[in-house]
Amino acid sequence: MKLKLSSLKKTWLIDIDGVIFKHNAYLKYYEKNKNDKLLPGVKRFLKKIPSDDYIILLTSRNKKFKDYTIKQLNYYGIRFNKILFDLPVGERILINDIKPNGLKTAIAINLKRDKGPTKLHLL
Repeated sequence: MKLKLSSLKKTWLIDIDGVIFKHNAYLKYYEKNKNDKLLPGVKRFLKKIPSDDYIILLTSRNKKFKDYTIKQLNYYGIRFNKILFDLPVGERILINDIKPNGLKTAIAINLKRDKGPTKLHLL
C-alpha cells in the first residue's frame, strides 16, 4: 500500500503488539529476560517517518511491562515520543476534521497481525 501524505507535520498512532513486535510474545520473553521479537519492515518503515513528526505508541500491555517495553524499543532503535499503556483491546477510533482545502486529516490502516509494515510505503 502506498501512502501519499501532505508535507505537513504529522502525528503517528502506532500499535506495538502485532505491528512492531510479535503479538503477545513479550509475555514469554519478559519472564526469560529475552528480547521481544521485532517484526519485518518495522525499522525501515519508521526510518521513513520524518524526525519532526510525533510518534505515539499504543498498547494494551499493562504498565508493569513499561520498563521492559521501553528497554526493548530502545534496544531496537525504535523512536517514539510517547507510549500509552493499559488501553482496551477493542477498536481504536480516530476522529478528526477535514481542512478547508479538502485535506483529510485522519487516516486508518489495518495491517495483518505479526506481518509488520512490509507492504506499507510512504510517498
